[in-house]
Amino acid sequence: MKLLLTLALTTSALAPSALVAPGAPSFRATPGAAAGLPDSPEVKDKDKPGDQPSGLTKPTQGTGDSLFQPGPNAPEVLGLERGLNWLATEQAKTGDGSFPRGEGKDIKYAPVAVTALGALALMAGGSTASQGPHHVQVGRAIDYLLVHTDLSPASPHHGFISAGGDETSLMHGHGFATLALAEAYGMSPKGEHIATALKAAIALIERTQGTAGAWFYKPERQSEHEGSLTVCMVQALRAAKEAGVHVDAEVIAKADGYLERSQVKDGSFAYQIGSPRTSVALTAAAISALNATGTYSGDSLNRATDAIWRDLAKRKQEGQLSRFPYYERFYLAQAFWQSADESHYKRWFPDERTQILRTQNKDGSWADTPFGQAYATSMNCLVLAIPGSLLPAFQR
Repeated sequence: MKLLLTLALTTSALAPSALVAPGAPSFRATPGAAAGLPDSPEVKDKDKPGDQPSGLTKPTQGTGDSLFQPGPNAPEVLGLERGLNWLATEQAKTGDGSFPRGEGKDIKYAPVAVTALGALALMAGGSTASQGPHHVQVGRAIDYLLVHTDLSPASPHHGFISAGGDETSLMHGHGFATLALAEAYGMSPKGEHIATALKAAIALIERTQGTAGAWFYKPERQSEHEGSLTVCMVQALRAAKEAGVHVDAEVIAKADGYLERSQVKDGSFAYQIGSPRTSVALTAAAISALNATGTYSGDSLNRATDAIWRDLAKRKQEGQLSRFPYYERFYLAQAFWQSADESHYKRWFPDERTQILRTQNKDGSWADTPFGQAYATSMNCLVLAIPGSLLPAFQR
């Protein structure tokens, strides 16, 4: 099948991050809603058929090798192809390489973050800027990110990837965009141009790290800090490092230490150090970031994984829904896929795959109220693409 091309991807990155910091406070009116950050209390998950939370259905055992190596006619492969084709069609509507805002008056405008996630999804499906069924769309998305990278030598925000009018993406969007550039670097005919932007983007991440070892929403060093942003930055830093860009090892070490200190007694991870707010999504995201820095097993990860299963079971028993289904699913997929213990992925993915495919729209997209269809579709495509391991970020 043309979608699953066997590509020699030479760059490596951390597990991608998703928009949304469960429990995050608001920036301006509602800061936590940045680029897919699940922070919007107005989002009614029960109103969205595609937003059933992970773990609401009884976990089943894996289906053997087909779970890890699906054939070309496997439902998830066909669903992925339909989703990617929808993204490609939608991107053509803007003319600048970004993805449409989406329908609905309450859709938040986050072109940088959503374009980065869309580019990652298309690359995960087997395309680069020069090869694959969606190479044109990958190239356009990367060009959009390059055009919106501040390379003005005198700018205080030199290296920041942002777009006019985008008050949602902020540093989350910068992290996802940097990750996308790192994945594309070395596989694009514009490698030199990408290298310039990527190095500047990494430098901005390094100099905006706070004293606690974490980051906050603005592209500047702040005393405030939070975990989901730190996950984004760690993954972008690691991706760039694996792509051959120099990264300050001390910055990664400090971020790693921050995440480790945000783990609470029950094994889950908090929104920020000292905060009582924890969630399945944040815990899965922290696991993914720790995996990215080379930690794939150990007591800390075992306790975190136990906390996830415990919280999923409790939520099911109480009939609760995930507030941030796409974000949660995105990080659970990474945490379980990259775990040294394959049984977690085998237990989780079959029912989750059924839920994803059951809620896919006829046109190949998925619905999402606050951040639009392109966001939801990119996130689900990234999850479905994991078994194919075409994106270095997802390789075991």
